[in-house]
Amino acid sequence: MDSSVSVPELPDGLEWVNVDQPVRLRALRGRVVILHFWSYSNTHSQHNIPDLRHLEVKYHDGLCVVSIHCPRFPAEREPANVLKAVNRAFIRHPVASDPHFQAWDVWGVNAWPTLVVLDTSGRPVRTFVGEGHRSMLDPLVNDLLEDAAARDARVYESVQPAARPESKLPLRFPGRVLATESLLYVADSGHNRIIEVTHDGRVLRQFGSGNPGFWDGKGGDAAFNDPQGMAIVKDLLYVADRGNHAIRRVRLHNGEVDTLAGTGQQGLEAVVDSPNLRGTGLNAPCDLTAAAEQLFIAMSGSNQVWAIDLARRIIGRVVGTGAHDLRDGGIDIAAFARPSGVAAGVQALYVADADASAIRSVRLLDAHVRTLAGAGLYESGDTDGVPNRVRLQGPTAIALDPGGSILWIADTLNGKIKALSLRGGGVRTLAVPYRLHEPGGIASAAQSLWVANTNAHEVLRIDTGTGQIRRVPIGD
Repeated sequence: MDSSVSVPELPDGLEWVNVDQPVRLRALRGRVVILHFWSYSNTHSQHNIPDLRHLEVKYHDGLCVVSIHCPRFPAEREPANVLKAVNRAFIRHPVASDPHFQAWDVWGVNAWPTLVVLDTSGRPVRTFVGEGHRSMLDPLVNDLLEDAAARDARVYESVQPAARPESKLPLRFPGRVLATESLLYVADSGHNRIIEVTHDGRVLRQFGSGNPGFWDGKGGDAAFNDPQGMAIVKDLLYVADRGNHAIRRVRLHNGEVDTLAGTGQQGLEAVVDSPNLRGTGLNAPCDLTAAAEQLFIAMSGSNQVWAIDLARRIIGRVVGTGAHDLRDGGIDIAAFARPSGVAAGVQALYVADADASAIRSVRLLDAHVRTLAGAGLYESGDTDGVPNRVRLQGPTAIALDPGGSILWIADTLNGKIKALSLRGGGVRTLAVPYRLHEPGGIASAAQSLWVANTNAHEVLRIDTGTGQIRRVPIGD
């Protein structure tokens, strides 16, 4: 190994969230290193994680991945929140929090995500920006390791996995919740399953084996991968199976799970009115809502809203150019930024636009989009009041009150529940005497709000009349 090569070292000020000692690049000489600069709220960063895991397994005896987390939102500066995101994504390599962008600046990074590949001497050989680079990374890592082996400059010892795991609890990072007058359906996302429970927390059925996968079957014989939003139409429970880039459905009368739409692989093309539901690639579907035989999809990976016409069995884009932006207007103008939650009203569809920290409406008549609250991609905050003054931080879920006049918001990165008056009254924060940890799901039914308190691994019930809150004892 050439110990004389001078390359940037990782700054001393980084906060390592899942290892006891700082990682030194010099100590990794003899291995190929991939530096992954990411933000946990960034969809493209999330999509890189399975690719990196694939490479880590394939080249376990010569590759080391080091992730440097650079915050997109203020809440992401907290190392404890970063550790939660690391555990949620099952990351087992060293991760540092870089709240002041020190390493970002040293390595000349200017976009999320960025991958910097270092050879076995520690020299940067190539940089990749964005997602979807597995087909180029794989041969590059292989060639670098083969070259090092030929020069007797390769270390074959595997790097010890890094981990500060969560406590084992009945739920693991529940992403969403759907409520009826008597039942709850919980997307137990970290366990890759959907569970059906009573309002008092008694588990009735499980759909999904608990292991990540993409296959149909009955009950626990099926498999999901990071399931999220749900919608019920008649006797069918539809599920946004985000990790599989698919829409699944559960026949509630017998527990059979099958795939309605999606190939299991990420799709990058915009589609309009395609009858080939199973052959259409989806891109990180995150939430669902149903209205008038239409199943609307928050397609977070493509910054669009899609729909499946359940009667005609066609799928396609409803609105959103695909640009990552906050832009109002018609079909060919309007843009979203990681739409993550949807709710259907009588005349409009409502969207939680997470990266824009905004709540949008889509007029069902002509798909015209307007912003109800929020100001732009880098205008997050925590301010109530009249619509033009409201600031949110990464809202990911919404629920329409049964009366149709209030839109409840899971203001995820602020750790709050907020109410938006659809009659022009602005936004107010619900006073909750309970700590919320990045709540990712919300539902309204039975005079209550049901909240997936995601990072606390629990579901809460809030009585909308009295304000009383209690934890639903699922699996206790």
